[in-house]
Amino acid sequence: MSTAPQNPEPEPPHGERLYRLQRRLADFAAARDWGPYHTPKNLAVALSVEASELVEIFQWLTPEQSAAIMEEPESAHRVADEVADVLAYLLQFCEVLGVDVLDALAAKIERNEVRFPATGTSTSDRHSSE
Repeated sequence: MSTAPQNPEPEPPHGERLYRLQRRLADFAAARDWGPYHTPKNLAVALSVEASELVEIFQWLTPEQSAAIMEEPESAHRVADEVADVLAYLLQFCEVLGVDVLDALAAKIERNEVRFPATGTSTSDRHSSE
């Protein structure tokens, strides 16, 4: 007999899940007295290091190998771990500076939609005509 609840609690909306994870990270750091080390500069550097570790996984792969990387369990695990590290440091950085990451992303997408309007032709169509 299963011990899982018959009606599991539904997942909260993504924004709420993100907020909860951000709070867990903040609580994790606070419980270890890491606040003095979690300066914007230190977190930005740590974010860059973790992003570089993600890049390192793909550094010498062909485009085809990089597209198929998640098919191999060990590589998929490495990628997921580095993605988690990047997101963790980004969320901690935003927490320290008071940046709402979802609002910042939405605003950036809106600015890019104005900066780079859709033209009705694909990028490959434009490149082939140049």
